[in-house]
Amino acid sequence: MEDKKANILPESCPMIGGNDSYNYAHNSRYQKGAVDAVKEMINEAIAQKLDIENLTLASLNPFRIADLGCSVGPNTFIAVQYIIEAIELKCQAQGLNSCTPEFQVFFNDLVTNDFNKLFASLPADRRYFAVGMPGSFYGRLFPKASLHFVHSSYALPRLSKVPEEVVDINSPAWNKEKIHYRTATKEVVEAYSAQYAKDMESFLSARAQELVCGGLMALVIATVPNGTLYSKDTMVELLGYCLREMANMGLISEAKVDSFNLPLYIPSHKELETVVERNGYFSIERMDPLNHQMKQTTPSVQMSVLHLRAGIGGLVKEHFGSEIIDEVFDRLTKKVAESSFILNPENRKEIDLFILLKRKSN
Repeated sequence: MEDKKANILPESCPMIGGNDSYNYAHNSRYQKGAVDAVKEMINEAIAQKLDIENLTLASLNPFRIADLGCSVGPNTFIAVQYIIEAIELKCQAQGLNSCTPEFQVFFNDLVTNDFNKLFASLPADRRYFAVGMPGSFYGRLFPKASLHFVHSSYALPRLSKVPEEVVDINSPAWNKEKIHYRTATKEVVEAYSAQYAKDMESFLSARAQELVCGGLMALVIATVPNGTLYSKDTMVELLGYCLREMANMGLISEAKVDSFNLPLYIPSHKELETVVERNGYFSIERMDPLNHQMKQTTPSVQMSVLHLRAGIGGLVKEHFGSEIIDEVFDRLTKKVAESSFILNPENRKEIDLFILLKRKSN
């Protein structure tokens, strides 16, 4: 297996930190719903699939947990709490109360993440030793065989970079006048799909080295059914329209818009399964859709735009500059308000999956 430790990987912007109304911590209720939805799945995974006695109790080493793509909280703290509670229940069920391990938790995100905000809001009653681990999770982050449980929620759709072909004016996949692969040409979709497969292979290979044999990885990933066709009426499409509109008015350059693409990709179920099976270091123990209550509700226009801004506002700001960021999202808010399609939950094609992977012994 190739050692990724020395690789230098490009990084995109993390979720928005700080303390204003646009930050991720204030606009991540949807993600909080997913964390709560997988609580019972985490309990079952640890109860049925984790050999806690052989993994940690034979030594004095702590039980090490990593949350990848942690952002700035509070969802990461809630997820960690659920994992630790499940492990403690497992120890109680096996009569190992006196041997419950100590816990060390690594909070990982890009180096530009607001770790100050993250650690300032750590729960005072936490039952673990907290460590920050900055860096891209598409490369190695931890020593070999040092982790017992890895968790990541909604972080993997963010690619390590925009596919090079889509911003190359001489490429058949040049994505002129669009900012994403949805409704784009076949060549653009294939470029995004190939970048996703490459990134996931890097992610899985790195985690295969870092997890102990028998260690678990719990992922929450947005997916689409195989063969899904997208509607033009999406938030991302409207955002692209707002940018082109501003270019036509001379507020930003057309070249800037043509060179802007979002490094986001939602895989199909088949793509996800294929990359895991091809990697070969993990067994798929569980792959189930989430019973996510917020999927069935109609969010407000403001909530939807703030959610998108918290996730990709940093990318827009980095590419176009801070002076246009408010106007872009003000225009988007008006266009979303005029649409009866976008916020209708019946038109959502994405399916959130809970995926449990177990590190094989090979």
